[in-house]
Parts: sequence; structure tokens; C-alpha cells
Amino acid sequence: MIKVEIVKIQQELDIVMARQKGREMSKLIGFGAVDQARITTAVSELARNIYLYAGTGEITFEPIEENNKIGVKISAIDKGPGIEDIKKALEDGYTTSGGLGAGVPGVKRLMDEFFIDSTVGVGTTVIVKKWHKK
Repeated sequence: MIKVEIVKIQQELDIVMARQKGREMSKLIGFGAVDQARITTAVSELARNIYLYAGTGEITFEPIEENNKIGVKISAIDKGPGIEDIKKALEDGYTTSGGLGAGVPGVKRLMDEFFIDSTVGVGTTVIVKKWHKK
């Protein structure tokens, strides 16, 4: 049985650890190389956002099973400043850090399911899922 893994994001090196955990779990679940890369890229973006915008937070990796499918659920949670305009943050090219603005919209495209909730002054939660047929 694959166990739930949690990576605390507190320093830049933790982004690498989160990427490794994402790749390990996706491999254990049986995802091919392309989906492993998609999951790893999504994790990297989520972890980087926590580090850049909130300073600290955590990413949880959880194996999931539903309707003859298995997959991975990844939750990125922080208690940072929150996102003022989620709709705008989901637009390609929008950035507040001077980057490419591909992070959150890119994560949404890479994964099969995407949920985001953010409250200014409270924090942000992003939950994504990637499915793999048994």
C-alpha cells in the first residue's frame, strides 16, 4: 500500500524534495514517463508558488482510487497572503512576480482535476488530481 506523503515547503530546496516525492508516487501508482513529468512539473509550480508568495506551506501526496481508476491527489496549502483575484490568476500570462505567468494555469492544464480556494489574509489551497486506469 502506498502511504500519504507530506512535504513542508520552507526553503527553496524543499521544492526539489516535493518534485521527487511527486515523481516517486506517480511511478509507484504506475503512471508512464509522460504523466510522471506532468505531475512533477505541476508539483514544482505549486511548491514554487508556496515558497515565493506564502513563504511556507505544505504539499500532500495521496494515492486515490475511484470507479476502476487509480491516481494521485496533490494538495498545496499555505497560510500566505492569499490571491485577490483567482479568475485573473488563472489567466495565461498573468504574473505578480515578473515570471512567465504560466504557473497556476499550467498546473490546471497538466492535471485532470483542479480546485483552488483562496482568501486574502488567510491563505490558499490548491487540490489537483491525475488519473490512471488500472
